[in-house]
Amino acid sequence: MDDGRRYEFPPGVTVLAVLEAVDPAARKETIGASINGRSVDLGSPIEGDAHVAWISIMSPEGLAMLRHSAAHLMAAAVQKLLPGSKFAIGPAIQDGFYYDIEPPRPLTHDDLPVIEATMRELSGQQLPFVRCEMPLDEAIVKVTALNQPYKVELLETIRDRAAATAGAAEQDELEHEVDPAAQQASFYTTGDFIDLCRGPHVPDTSVIRFFKLTHLAGAYWRGDERRPMLTRIYGIAFATQEALEAHLFLLEEAKRRDHRRLGRELDLFSIHDEIGGGLVLWHPKGALVRKLIEDRWREQHLQNGYDLVYTPHVGRATLWETSGHLDFYQEFMYPRMEMEGNDYYVKPMNCPFHIKLFQSKVHSYRELPVRFAELGTVYRFERAGVLHGLLRVRGFTQDDAHIFCTPQQMVGEVTRAVSFSLAFLSSFGFDRFDAYIATRPEKAIGDQGLWNDATEALRLAADEAGLAYQIDEGGGAFYGPKIDLKVRDALGRAWQCTTVQFDFNLPERFDITYVGEDNRPHRPFMVHRAILGSLERFFGVLVEHHAGAFPTWLAPVQARLVPVADRFQPYAQQVSGRLRATGVRAEVDVRNEKVGYKIRDAEVQKIPYILVVGEKEAAASAIAVRKRGGRDLGVMRVDQFVAVIQDELTPAVKVAVPA
Repeated sequence: MDDGRRYEFPPGVTVLAVLEAVDPAARKETIGASINGRSVDLGSPIEGDAHVAWISIMSPEGLAMLRHSAAHLMAAAVQKLLPGSKFAIGPAIQDGFYYDIEPPRPLTHDDLPVIEATMRELSGQQLPFVRCEMPLDEAIVKVTALNQPYKVELLETIRDRAAATAGAAEQDELEHEVDPAAQQASFYTTGDFIDLCRGPHVPDTSVIRFFKLTHLAGAYWRGDERRPMLTRIYGIAFATQEALEAHLFLLEEAKRRDHRRLGRELDLFSIHDEIGGGLVLWHPKGALVRKLIEDRWREQHLQNGYDLVYTPHVGRATLWETSGHLDFYQEFMYPRMEMEGNDYYVKPMNCPFHIKLFQSKVHSYRELPVRFAELGTVYRFERAGVLHGLLRVRGFTQDDAHIFCTPQQMVGEVTRAVSFSLAFLSSFGFDRFDAYIATRPEKAIGDQGLWNDATEALRLAADEAGLAYQIDEGGGAFYGPKIDLKVRDALGRAWQCTTVQFDFNLPERFDITYVGEDNRPHRPFMVHRAILGSLERFFGVLVEHHAGAFPTWLAPVQARLVPVADRFQPYAQQVSGRLRATGVRAEVDVRNEKVGYKIRDAEVQKIPYILVVGEKEAAASAIAVRKRGGRDLGVMRVDQFVAVIQDELTPAVKVAVPA
């Protein structure tokens, strides 16, 4: 057992029988078990010596099993309501599940409550999840008879060993349905519904009680836009009603904070089909916020010893051949352009340009480290189906930096980069972080000693910053280990921002060197470093974190003056001018609208301060001050207000703590 106890049972005893014999108190929350590290159903037999650990419905493994079973329950409900539906895949995902289905008629959002009601009906029937296994060829005959062509294709792919050369996404898809290494296929029967699936599942449908279907989406079969478009039904499932309600609240709050909606309402940015998906137009207010971010970025990089550089948007094919992008990344690059007999590509990365900058002169060890930093706009061809507001675009500006250093400088440079990143992100209101260190994968280049030294440098940097971190064993790129920092937003969601990535590949490809103390050439360590990831993505995350209510220093309009009548507009303009002269971004609402409407609109626009002026204020050279959120600060002189707002005109750097 997991606690070290040992028991003897006859061969073939089920997991459930062992549970009821040795730990009946755990029966209520146990929905599966781990047998020698492999997750199984409670009905699975134990044939030999085994290490057994129970899987609680409250554990991450148990929730994944619950959600996978909920996907089957949803499919069973669809089959009952819409006979003839064809089923593709239905995995558990974070917080929920989905199933890709080809229904006999188009589904709409109005179908979701009906499907959900049928799921509850089937849940109440306490239908068991019954597993059976058979050889692959028999399984193909079975799913063919069930008229399930997508399951037939999956089984044929396994049978023909295509999984050995499949892409990563396809491999995951196959492993969800069948163990690619096995010669057997497994099915689960739930009432009248039979599904190809490797499992495991909860004991019966009554375990699936706290769920909700959330939305529909389109999904190409196996992610290929040349294949049929299926209907993806999403849902969420939890172990308790309280957890479900808490998540539903977060979903509603996430909708309220959605940067795409706020981008329209606050007039920050837009994306137009006429221009192209994933290509952003920055409106004046959004552009101003972006400028403030960029200004702070440049200022802080200069203070931290970086040299700012600019590089072209296109480069000759030979550059991308040397870097390896044309071999390994071409599917994400825009097509070749031919000019004057040479081939050019718009850049998907800034790295090769920074390497050429380093190569533009001979460097002594005394000059290192060299730190280049650039807000470099790059272009990558992302499929239309993955584009998402500012979070996934085709043209974006990376806050890119590359550090070239000696082996002796490596630990200090990585520690410096991590600390700099945490301090910079904290100035935008983020104070919770997750860290992940990704180590050497099975296939990698570079000496093992280099990998060990680089990985240890990442650990020391995380320790120095006081970060709790997880090790992603084998998760590094083939060319070097890395540390990723994710910020936690106001809803506790993690967003990838900072990456500090070693690279043992490009220095070799470009043959970059520096002159050491021995007057001989040496290979520098090269570190890729991004703090924000991209300005577009970071801007979207920032909008959602603050729900559009930017801190005062970052707000495009910091104060709006509202005259109670047209005759007070000259005074409002005078006050606005005085505020702008002190560095406050102020504007006057000159619209022919009622005062109440103007105040409500300023609140909707999330302006930090609303300054109302009328006859009393004009006579006293004063303003009536309202702070965002409805707080009335009363009447004060203009100089008093400037003193009040002064501390908010610069970013407040918080102490960063691990999430």
